[in-house]
Amino acid sequence: MAVALSPATTTLRLIKPFSATALRRLYIFYKPKPFFSISLPTISSISSVAAALPLSRRTFCSVIPSAISSGEATKTETLEKKVGEFRKKNKIVDIKGGPDEGLNLVGETVVVKGWVRTLRIQSSVTFIEVNDGSCLSNMQCVMSSDAEGYDQVESGLISTGASAWIQGTIVSSQGSKQKIELKVEKLITIGKSDPSFPIQKKRVSREFLRTKAHLRPRTNTFGAVARVRNALSYATHRFFQENGFVWISSPIVTASDCEGAGEQFCVTTLVPTSGEPGDSPVNAIPKTEDGLIDWSKDFFGKPAFLTVSGQLNAEAYATALTD
Repeated sequence: MAVALSPATTTLRLIKPFSATALRRLYIFYKPKPFFSISLPTISSISSVAAALPLSRRTFCSVIPSAISSGEATKTETLEKKVGEFRKKNKIVDIKGGPDEGLNLVGETVVVKGWVRTLRIQSSVTFIEVNDGSCLSNMQCVMSSDAEGYDQVESGLISTGASAWIQGTIVSSQGSKQKIELKVEKLITIGKSDPSFPIQKKRVSREFLRTKAHLRPRTNTFGAVARVRNALSYATHRFFQENGFVWISSPIVTASDCEGAGEQFCVTTLVPTSGEPGDSPVNAIPKTEDGLIDWSKDFFGKPAFLTVSGQLNAEAYATALTD
């Protein structure tokens, strides 16, 4: 059943579920002429459209005029306005990525959304370093106690790792590490962070980050590595594309081996993923009468391995897509 829209003066009510055939018939009946612009009927004219249809075709919908109270309309408009304002944001890379590092935007009001990297609370002012992932550089936000939302800082809701929506004015920085900073006018906490958030201001080892794979992309090290790899991959692909090459995707799982030079990793569903304590998964592998592994019971019906090389696949495509 489709959902009908409810404008300020009109409501649509479906009489019964309609099929694709009914929609197709309606389209054929009012099919626009070729080479002319398509003019769809407005909500106010649907009743006349339905009246012009034969009785067998009047089961699409009926139009019921209804006045929505001005209070509800105003409430909806206010909500839409708030949502629209909340979605607006300025990327840090757009603010600080220019040659003057943002000095040309001094005096402008901007909105920044991101994760809190560091938080320093002093007697008269609070410094919040925010990063939105658009670049390695953080936006230093300076917040006084009279700014809207400062109670979230006092209560501890804003901490390292928390996500926040911050609105303020760009001003020249008094520090030497950055040329501009954001004077906070309003702060809203989007998501709070657990006090045990592992990525703190102090440097952590790569060995420790291996245990926090979902958080390590937020560190400068892994962020820089990802951006360098992206740039190298983009430059490589662009070079070959501009010179007439075709990129193909080689198989990840294959039953073939390339020259037998490497050790292959077997991919199988014959080994159970769980079992009773003490049970050996080897005993659960199906075997033939000769005592060998019965690969016919496997997912692929034969031995399969992670691809050692895409050489064989590349050779087949090279002889098909080039001269």
